[in-house]
Amino acid sequence: MSSPAAEVVRLLTVRDMTLAVAESLTGGLVAAEITSVPGASKAFRGSVTAYATEIKHELLGVDATLLARSGAVDPQVAAEMAAGVRKALGADWGIATTGVAGPDPQDGQSVGTVYVAVHGPSAALSGSAGGGKVERLRLNGDRAEIRMESVRSVLALLLEELAGEQTGNERAQDTERNGGF
Repeated sequence: MSSPAAEVVRLLTVRDMTLAVAESLTGGLVAAEITSVPGASKAFRGSVTAYATEIKHELLGVDATLLARSGAVDPQVAAEMAAGVRKALGADWGIATTGVAGPDPQDGQSVGTVYVAVHGPSAALSGSAGGGKVERLRLNGDRAEIRMESVRSVLALLLEELAGEQTGNERAQDTERNGGF
Protein backbone atom coordinates (compact mmCIF):
# COMPACT_ATOMS: atom_id res chain seq x y z
CA MET A 1 0.00 0.00 0.00
CA SER A 2 1.42 3.36 -1.00
CA SER A 3 1.54 6.36 1.33
CA PRO A 4 -1.09 9.11 1.05
CA ALA A 5 1.56 11.44 -0.42
CA ALA A 6 2.54 8.84 -3.03
CA GLU A 7 -1.12 8.38 -3.96
CA VAL A 8 -1.59 12.17 -4.27
CA VAL A 9 1.45 12.40 -6.57
CA ARG A 10 0.25 9.42 -8.62
CA LEU A 11 -3.27 10.78 -9.10
CA LEU A 12 -2.08 14.28 -9.96
CA THR A 13 0.54 12.95 -12.40
CA VAL A 14 -1.93 10.67 -14.18
CA ARG A 15 -4.34 13.59 -14.54
CA ASP A 16 -1.57 15.99 -15.60
CA MET A 17 -2.47 18.31 -12.71
CA THR A 18 -0.41 20.26 -10.22
CA LEU A 19 -0.47 21.04 -6.49
CA ALA A 20 0.64 23.96 -4.33
CA VAL A 21 0.73 23.96 -0.52
CA ALA A 22 0.20 26.74 2.06
CA GLU A 23 1.28 25.82 5.57
CA SER A 24 1.18 27.49 8.93
CA LEU A 25 1.34 25.16 11.95
CA THR A 26 2.89 22.33 9.87
CA GLY A 27 5.84 24.56 8.95
CA GLY A 28 6.78 22.78 5.71
CA LEU A 29 5.98 19.20 6.76
CA VAL A 30 3.28 18.78 4.08
CA ALA A 31 5.68 19.89 1.35
CA ALA A 32 8.40 17.62 2.78
CA GLU A 33 6.01 14.65 2.76
CA ILE A 34 5.03 15.27 -0.86
CA THR A 35 8.57 15.88 -2.08
CA SER A 36 9.76 12.68 -0.41
CA VAL A 37 7.88 10.82 -3.17
CA PRO A 38 10.01 9.99 -6.24
CA GLY A 39 8.62 11.85 -9.26
CA ALA A 40 6.86 14.51 -7.17
CA SER A 41 8.31 17.22 -9.41
CA LYS A 42 5.82 16.18 -12.11
CA ALA A 43 2.94 17.42 -9.96
CA PHE A 44 4.26 19.62 -7.13
CA ARG A 45 4.61 23.35 -7.92
CA GLY A 46 5.85 24.53 -4.52
CA SER A 47 4.79 25.79 -1.13
CA VAL A 48 4.51 28.85 1.07
CA THR A 49 5.14 28.47 4.78
CA ALA A 50 3.10 31.39 6.05
CA TYR A 51 3.83 31.11 9.75
CA ALA A 52 3.41 34.82 10.52
CA THR A 53 -0.14 36.14 10.22
CA GLU A 54 0.85 39.08 7.98
CA ILE A 55 2.42 36.64 5.47
CA LYS A 56 -0.97 34.97 5.09
CA HIS A 57 -2.31 38.32 3.89
CA GLU A 58 0.73 39.59 1.96
CA LEU A 59 1.67 36.42 0.05
CA LEU A 60 -1.53 34.39 0.03
CA GLY A 61 -4.12 37.14 -0.21
CA VAL A 62 -6.05 36.22 2.93
CA ASP A 63 -8.42 39.07 3.78
CA ALA A 64 -6.78 41.41 6.33
CA THR A 65 -10.11 42.23 7.99
CA LEU A 66 -10.81 38.51 8.46
CA LEU A 67 -7.38 38.01 10.03
CA ALA A 68 -7.85 41.00 12.35
CA ARG A 69 -11.33 39.85 13.39
CA SER A 70 -10.85 36.08 13.65
CA GLY A 71 -7.11 35.49 13.86
CA ALA A 72 -5.21 32.96 11.79
CA VAL A 73 -6.95 29.88 13.19
CA ASP A 74 -10.24 30.05 11.32
CA PRO A 75 -11.97 27.97 8.62
CA GLN A 76 -12.27 30.90 6.21
CA VAL A 77 -8.56 31.68 6.67
CA ALA A 78 -7.72 28.07 5.75
CA ALA A 79 -9.97 28.28 2.68
CA GLU A 80 -8.40 31.55 1.55
CA MET A 81 -4.88 30.18 2.13
CA ALA A 82 -5.63 27.17 -0.13
CA ALA A 83 -7.17 29.36 -2.83
CA GLY A 84 -4.38 31.92 -2.51
CA VAL A 85 -1.49 29.47 -2.85
CA ARG A 86 -3.22 27.82 -5.80
CA LYS A 87 -3.41 31.20 -7.54
CA ALA A 88 0.03 32.44 -6.46
CA LEU A 89 1.86 29.33 -7.66
CA GLY A 90 -0.35 28.62 -10.68
CA ALA A 91 -1.49 25.17 -9.59
CA ASP A 92 -4.62 23.16 -10.32
CA TRP A 93 -5.01 22.34 -6.62
CA GLY A 94 -4.12 24.19 -3.43
CA ILE A 95 -4.12 22.77 0.09
CA ALA A 96 -3.59 24.55 3.40
CA THR A 97 -3.08 23.99 7.12
CA THR A 98 -3.63 26.45 9.95
CA GLY A 99 -4.10 25.78 13.64
CA VAL A 100 -2.65 25.58 17.12
CA ALA A 101 0.03 22.95 17.75
CA GLY A 102 0.85 24.24 21.21
CA PRO A 103 2.06 24.50 23.79
CA ASP A 104 -0.19 27.56 24.31
CA PRO A 105 -3.61 28.57 22.92
CA GLN A 106 -3.60 31.11 20.08
CA ASP A 107 -6.21 33.61 18.86
CA GLY A 108 -8.66 32.30 21.45
CA GLN A 109 -8.34 28.76 20.06
CA SER A 110 -7.27 25.81 22.16
CA VAL A 111 -4.28 23.60 21.42
CA GLY A 112 -5.24 20.96 18.88
CA THR A 113 -7.69 23.15 16.94
CA VAL A 114 -6.72 22.80 13.29
CA TYR A 115 -8.29 23.65 9.96
CA VAL A 116 -7.23 21.93 6.75
CA ALA A 117 -8.46 23.08 3.36
CA VAL A 118 -8.38 22.11 -0.29
CA HIS A 119 -9.17 24.32 -3.28
CA GLY A 120 -9.34 22.99 -6.80
CA PRO A 121 -11.20 22.93 -10.07
CA SER A 122 -14.86 23.18 -9.01
CA ALA A 123 -16.01 20.59 -11.52
CA ALA A 124 -13.81 18.00 -9.79
CA LEU A 125 -15.16 18.68 -6.33
CA SER A 126 -18.17 16.71 -5.21
CA GLY A 127 -20.62 18.96 -3.42
CA SER A 128 -18.02 21.61 -2.63
CA ALA A 129 -19.25 25.13 -3.26
CA GLY A 130 -16.83 27.50 -4.93
CA GLY A 131 -14.13 24.92 -5.56
CA GLY A 132 -13.07 24.56 -1.92
CA LYS A 133 -13.56 22.43 1.15
CA VAL A 134 -12.48 22.96 4.77
CA GLU A 135 -12.35 20.45 7.60
CA ARG A 136 -12.12 21.30 11.32
CA LEU A 137 -9.97 18.98 13.39
CA ARG A 138 -9.80 18.65 17.16
CA LEU A 139 -6.52 16.85 17.75
CA ASN A 140 -4.94 15.48 20.91
CA GLY A 141 -1.30 14.87 21.63
CA ASP A 142 1.88 16.85 21.87
CA ARG A 143 3.06 19.47 19.39
CA ALA A 144 4.75 16.94 17.09
CA GLU A 145 1.72 14.63 17.08
CA ILE A 146 -0.68 17.48 16.28
CA ARG A 147 1.53 18.65 13.40
CA MET A 148 1.91 15.14 11.92
CA GLU A 149 -1.82 14.42 12.20
CA SER A 150 -2.48 17.74 10.44
CA VAL A 151 -0.24 16.59 7.55
CA ARG A 152 -2.06 13.27 7.33
CA SER A 153 -5.47 14.98 7.48
CA VAL A 154 -4.83 17.55 4.74
CA LEU A 155 -3.49 14.83 2.42
CA ALA A 156 -6.55 12.67 3.21
CA LEU A 157 -8.86 15.59 2.42
CA LEU A 158 -7.12 16.13 -0.92
CA LEU A 159 -7.33 12.41 -1.71
CA GLU A 160 -11.08 12.49 -0.99
CA GLU A 161 -11.49 15.25 -3.55
CA LEU A 162 -9.21 13.59 -6.10
CA ALA A 163 -11.00 10.26 -5.70
CA GLY A 164 -14.13 11.66 -7.35
CA GLU A 165 -13.92 10.41 -10.90
CA GLN A 166 -11.07 8.57 -12.51
CA THR A 167 -10.19 9.60 -16.03
CA GLY A 168 -10.07 7.01 -18.82
CA ASN A 169 -6.27 7.21 -18.89
CA GLU A 170 -6.12 6.58 -15.15
CA ARG A 171 -8.36 3.51 -15.46
CA ALA A 172 -6.14 2.18 -18.25
CA GLN A 173 -3.03 2.60 -16.11
CA ASP A 174 -4.74 0.89 -13.14
CA THR A 175 -5.75 -2.02 -15.40
CA GLU A 176 -2.24 -2.30 -16.79
CA ARG A 177 -0.74 -2.22 -13.30
CA ASN A 178 -3.11 -4.99 -12.18
CA GLY A 179 -2.18 -7.40 -14.97
CA GLY A 180 -4.91 -6.39 -17.39
CA PHE A 181 -7.84 -7.14 -15.08
